[in-house]
Amino acid sequence: MTLEKDAAMNVARVLTEALPYIQRFSGKTIVIKYGGNAMVDEGLKNSFARDVVLMKLVGINPVVVHGGGPQIGNLLKRIGKETEFVQGMRVTDSETMDVVEMVLGGLVNKEIVNNINQHGGRAVGLTGKDGDLIRARKLGFEGAAPEMNAPEIIDIGHVGEVASIDTGVVDMLVHSDFIPVIAPIGVGEDGQSYNINADLVAGKLAEVLQAEKLILLTNTGGILDKKDKVLTGLNPEQVNGLIADGTIYGGMLPKIRCALEAAQGGVRAVHIIDGRVQHAVLLELFTDQGIGTLIRG
Repeated sequence: MTLEKDAAMNVARVLTEALPYIQRFSGKTIVIKYGGNAMVDEGLKNSFARDVVLMKLVGINPVVVHGGGPQIGNLLKRIGKETEFVQGMRVTDSETMDVVEMVLGGLVNKEIVNNINQHGGRAVGLTGKDGDLIRARKLGFEGAAPEMNAPEIIDIGHVGEVASIDTGVVDMLVHSDFIPVIAPIGVGEDGQSYNINADLVAGKLAEVLQAEKLILLTNTGGILDKKDKVLTGLNPEQVNGLIADGTIYGGMLPKIRCALEAAQGGVRAVHIIDGRVQHAVLLELFTDQGIGTLIRG
């Protein structure tokens, strides 16, 4: 068999393997949290855009939620604004919140929208303010105060959590053949803007939409055991065990808790996959092996 025929046969095998998955997920909603290296490497940005466009073309309804921490940090540095973190969370005063809105709701959001559209999709950018999508409340944060018997309440400014989600605008876009791209900014009862963790927004949105899947793109291969082997096919009890024995720790904990809440809140499957891999989303959705970690409720 010639090399050309070998290549053609490989393409045919890939398409044949993908067919049952396309049939299974057609008409279903899949929420994707987009972040990490996949948002800054040009090749990865283009492969992600093509993945999302292909999903829409075969009848799947992708909904994208994105982060943008490094981009926010870069702009704050350029304007001479000091950045302070408390246990990994950015202290967000009013001036910093203005930058967050400009970067997340403007620069980053519109770049993703433009990239998807350049690859043949029809994306529309939103923040949680649009259509009253995300109602937020101020995040209560407790720190240790050794001289006190009770924890100290620390004010980290315009950092919020999800109070409620109204999916009306997302439903309208999805059923009008558009791809929603959402920046994780919510509005509180006081009318103030709040920056919310993108993983948290993606998880809550997937729950409310009763999505078929939640896909979290990360800069790791998934949940790793203590020998750095990727674990998959996990249930909540197993994940809680991995947290208890210290296998899952540090910066991975908020992402894992978000995944668990989504899986237990009605999302059929949550995938934590390596966004540093070209076409990671398609490999997870449309191949028998998949990549990364699968968690089911």
